[in-house]
Amino acid sequence: MPRVFIDDLNDPRVQPYRQLKASNLMRHGELFVAEGTKLVERLLASDYETASVLISARREPVWGPKVPPEIPLYVIPQELGAQLVGFNFHVGVVACGKRRPSPTLDDVLPQSKSAWTLVICPNCDNPENLGAIIRISRGMGVDALLLGKGCCDPFSRRVLRVSMGAAFRLPIVESRDLAADLHRLRHEFGVELLATVLDPAAEPLHRVSRSDRIGLLFGNEHAGLGPAWVQCCDRRVTIPMAEGTDSLNVAVAAGIFLYHFTRESA
Repeated sequence: MPRVFIDDLNDPRVQPYRQLKASNLMRHGELFVAEGTKLVERLLASDYETASVLISARREPVWGPKVPPEIPLYVIPQELGAQLVGFNFHVGVVACGKRRPSPTLDDVLPQSKSAWTLVICPNCDNPENLGAIIRISRGMGVDALLLGKGCCDPFSRRVLRVSMGAAFRLPIVESRDLAADLHRLRHEFGVELLATVLDPAAEPLHRVSRSDRIGLLFGNEHAGLGPAWVQCCDRRVTIPMAEGTDSLNVAVAAGIFLYHFTRESA
């Protein structure tokens, strides 16, 4: 499809990009937004379908050749682009990708491997934390991420930006019944579930060895991992800290736990 020059903010073809900072796209809608050079490049290189790309006119010489001809490429003047998206359009590149139905547990479990590392978040409701956890999980070779209903949208603009597009390559399950999925992981697939907690009575991380198949449960920034989720687990593990330290950011803690367990299995 040839590039289309946009000079009218009311053009229906750019409706998905309207006032992104205020509205974002609906979690259960058809599209998600990828913002910025790296993220759009990674969307185009992924196996997610790109619905369209919007660029500022000054970026057209660079981005014109990058966008496959079958993908609509909308070119807009810089000042109109800022009015359309609702923030400074200095990067000048944004795209819409097409969402997919969430895979199921059975879809993502790597049956060809004997050792699994899963990350499970029942209620990570902070986009920056979830984006960082997705990025860390991908970097540490996690096999899949399971999200409970209390989590924010893993394909929201803010989560994707922080994750740097890692969600395009990490299997993510938005579980309809996380408790049931945890039960299946333990009893059907032999996964040992580890609750990450702030409790001096829990096992200190440096003394913990991993099983072949593990699932690490992380809570949210405010309340941590709730008692009901801890009770679903086989063990409780903690990061010992200096006296008087309240806690670590959940994404930082996830990085420490995952480095420990994935290096142990390497």
